[in-house]
Amino acid sequence: MGRMSNDRVAIERLGAAAARAAIPALTGILRDTVANGASVGFMAENTEADFEAYWAGVAAGVAAGQVLLLVARRGNDIVGTAQVHPAGKPNQPHRADIAKVLVHSSARRQGIGEALMLVAEAEALKAGRTLLCLDTDEAGPARRLYNRLGWTEIGTIPRYALMPDGSDCGSTFFYKALV
Repeated sequence: MGRMSNDRVAIERLGAAAARAAIPALTGILRDTVANGASVGFMAENTEADFEAYWAGVAAGVAAGQVLLLVARRGNDIVGTAQVHPAGKPNQPHRADIAKVLVHSSARRQGIGEALMLVAEAEALKAGRTLLCLDTDEAGPARRLYNRLGWTEIGTIPRYALMPDGSDCGSTFFYKALV
């Protein structure tokens, strides 16, 4: 599977068995992300079982060839993750969505999100996906990252989702053509 590394972190693409084995670590990253207030599809009242079930579904998607799952490792510890979801529609064989770019709060501001995005783009391109789409919290730090990496911001939908505390969250949508 694809791999990129530097002195601090290695990014790797997980196969099905590795994705299943990573569920505890990925659950911890998701729990930390929600606890720190990020709008990533979960609420403050979601449980450990909810997070584990989500990652079990992702692992099943990896096994079915529907999800490319990336992790960032520092040593043996998984400190970040990102997903590439190739579009499954016959008229979109060129497109994929980027999802759940998450970095544990203890590992943020160290270039891990950027490294995950660069490998996600490369893996998407290897899979023949030349147009990528994503959305993010309109006020979150990821918005600056995507702008810096050359993604095109197309607009914000107010009240698109909720923050973990139940407050409104606008979502900003981006795309990037890889060729």
